[in-house]
Amino acid sequence: MDLVHPQLSAFTAVLEEGSFEAAARRLSISPSALSQRIKALEDRLGQVLVVRQAPCRPTAAGEVLLRRVRPMLALQAEALADLLPERGSDATRTPIPLAVNDDSLDTWFVAAIAELHQRHGYLFDLRMDDQDHTLELLRTGSVLGAVTAERRPLKGCNVHPLGAMRYRAIASPAFARRHFSAGMQAEALASAPMIVFNRKDELQWRFLRRLTRARMQPPVHYLPSSTGFVDAAARGLGWCLAPEALVTPAAEAGQIVVLEPRRWLDVPLFWQHAAVRSSTLQHITHALRTAAGNTLR
Repeated sequence: MDLVHPQLSAFTAVLEEGSFEAAARRLSISPSALSQRIKALEDRLGQVLVVRQAPCRPTAAGEVLLRRVRPMLALQAEALADLLPERGSDATRTPIPLAVNDDSLDTWFVAAIAELHQRHGYLFDLRMDDQDHTLELLRTGSVLGAVTAERRPLKGCNVHPLGAMRYRAIASPAFARRHFSAGMQAEALASAPMIVFNRKDELQWRFLRRLTRARMQPPVHYLPSSTGFVDAAARGLGWCLAPEALVTPAAEAGQIVVLEPRRWLDVPLFWQHAAVRSSTLQHITHALRTAAGNTLR
């Protein structure tokens, strides 16, 4: 049973699954029938909504529609659970799309969604990006909520503070002796290899600016893995910033050292979600704030 118009369900399914074939399989209809629904919706609105490439993505008009439809799907699932309790499990079969940064995913976030799954049966579709960029996924309607570094709420969204993730500068003991025997001075920082998550990651550069105003271009490794950061540092690949929750066990085991014990970088995190009266969002918000409170500062 689908309370949302079939054309809108087809529209969201295509964008979530990335192709007409996968969306048709999910909705148990033929790709031709699904294509007809999308075309009828576009004709009705007088605008192209889906860029028909691999993977399919929304046009600017499609993003506007997706932002409106996404909360409706959450409310539909709740309505089905209330009106048809014998089909309550059906209401939780569609994964809830959420955006989260990699460091949160590797430290506290999984504990929250595991509790939500056990208690409510929710499934999740997680989209990962840097905390400075996850909000774009919420802005385009790709997700229902996002863990973000942005404290200002998007239009039509609510925001909740989660706490601050503390980052420590680390390296292997041998790397620290070789490059930073006199501390993290500008000359040493200019030549010591640095590990960066990806080209969106500004944390290491932000820390460098705190240490010195000198302009430098140190050697850089790009390594898109939070847990891999600590392992790479322990193996002498370079120095980096890593979440304190991941640093502490490795430091206690002697695998890495904290390079500047009196200096760190705190990144405040926030949970933003569509501003609708939804028990699903209330449950998610409570679980995220509880789990974050056990790890973040």
